[in-house]
Amino acid sequence: MSILVKRIHEPAAKTDGYRVLVDRLWPRGLKKETAALDRWAKELAPTSTLRTWFGHAPERWDGFRHRYACELDALVEHWQPLAERAARHPVTLLYAARDEEHNNAVALQAYLQNWLRTHGPR
Repeated sequence: MSILVKRIHEPAAKTDGYRVLVDRLWPRGLKKETAALDRWAKELAPTSTLRTWFGHAPERWDGFRHRYACELDALVEHWQPLAERAARHPVTLLYAARDEEHNNAVALQAYLQNWLRTHGPR
């Protein structure tokens, strides 16, 4: 199982495997032609309400992860194929936030890894 997390502004690497942007908004200053994406999964991003509430405040991290997991629970048809791909091939979740430890891609990585550990691929 290989689910990596990387800032979208970092150069793509062969080891990234399947590259998925998991932000609702397109990253500022980045041209779509040069993004080296396989998929833009807006539907896997936290809702605008949750993103605004979180505001990348580290003291809200635990609450954000819990609320985001609740949102993801209702989106199985969107994330499960990605988790199953990651069980067999490298997947890199891309994000635009500056905070490398407290962002939705890190939370999504933990969510998918937990699901794979407990359920495994179909």
